[in-house]
Amino acid sequence: MTDLKSRYANALMNTFGPPKLVLTRGEGAHVWDDTGKQYLDLLGGIAVNSLGHAHPALVDAVTTQLQTLGHVSNFFATEPQVVLAERLLDLLGAQGKVFFTNSGTEANEAAFKLTRRTGRTHVVATEGAFHGRTMGALALTSKVAYREPFEPLPGGVTFVPYGDAAALADAVTDETAAVILEPLQGEAGVLAPPLHYLEQAREITREHGALLWLDEIQTGIGRTGAWFAHQNPAVAAPIDGLADVVTVAKGLAGGFPIGALIATGATADLLQPGNHGTTFGGNPVASAAALAVLDTIEKEGLLDQVTSLGHHVRERLGADDRVTEVRGAGLLIGLDLSEAVSAEVTAAALEAGFIINNPTPERIRLAPPLVLTQEQADSFLAAWPGILDAGYGEAP
Repeated sequence: MTDLKSRYANALMNTFGPPKLVLTRGEGAHVWDDTGKQYLDLLGGIAVNSLGHAHPALVDAVTTQLQTLGHVSNFFATEPQVVLAERLLDLLGAQGKVFFTNSGTEANEAAFKLTRRTGRTHVVATEGAFHGRTMGALALTSKVAYREPFEPLPGGVTFVPYGDAAALADAVTDETAAVILEPLQGEAGVLAPPLHYLEQAREITREHGALLWLDEIQTGIGRTGAWFAHQNPAVAAPIDGLADVVTVAKGLAGGFPIGALIATGATADLLQPGNHGTTFGGNPVASAAALAVLDTIEKEGLLDQVTSLGHHVRERLGADDRVTEVRGAGLLIGLDLSEAVSAEVTAAALEAGFIINNPTPERIRLAPPLVLTQEQADSFLAAWPGILDAGYGEAP
């Protein structure tokens, strides 16, 4: 496979740049490249591989479902699809309905269309937000470099500073269809708003008859130590009532493509026959995979493990003076470096056998599998000072 990178360059569109590695297999929190080198995967496919790689429960669920019923159109129902929808509503503590998609950006596209069914077109989003790459989701994403090549985008979107409740109150009017917020901004480097921000957003939207839409695509399904980050008291104060819309994807099926738009109360009836559709959304195999993930998180007590291990990792990462701030909850962790060397630190980590991510020049993000063990985490923490030495160009 030594020429696979060049074949990749010849056959695949250059949307991601050259691949850093050619990966050939994985097991648990580890992956191996085509030279046989082992890496500890502390990115988890960007918060996707909840159960790591080749987890027996996930392999069994997908294999068993494929042996019985692989795909049907949405003219028909299947038991895994219905059970998964019921399960998500139960975890959210909501009466409502679910629309399944194949990805996070598709879940947000569906939610964006749903907001138009209110009869209003104005949406408020936040600076630093990332909601996806399709045209509608991109219109809600603030990063200029993502937006400019594809403008004009769907209009009617106002961006306000993240975490600023006063700015949010000023932007929301009686013409606002929805406010979309991430409980933690993952793409921005795991930024957290003030504790009462979501609670205040609920009050503001309720006052104006607007929908509160929480994008839990990266933060949901146990990532922060709670099923949904907005339910985690370490992330957000309790909201008075439910969000009207919650979108999830990434970790929902542990690497099998699926996303979901969850709408609560009367909002669940805004989309009616002919308003939206999908070929693969709610596929029985994807739904079975998602149910296996949810079952395993419960059976293995991963919410408690994620909470305690995340605290341990954040505490140890912040002990080095070159780390100026550590943020996050559970196993969604962001940290700031004293200099803009995150790319160099990420490269040094890869050389040392650890996969991490640098979302900005000063920030590092970790989103490992929820099955990461303390022993595995400690192997990274022991190597961390040396990784920083290499990244900063300092002699060991």
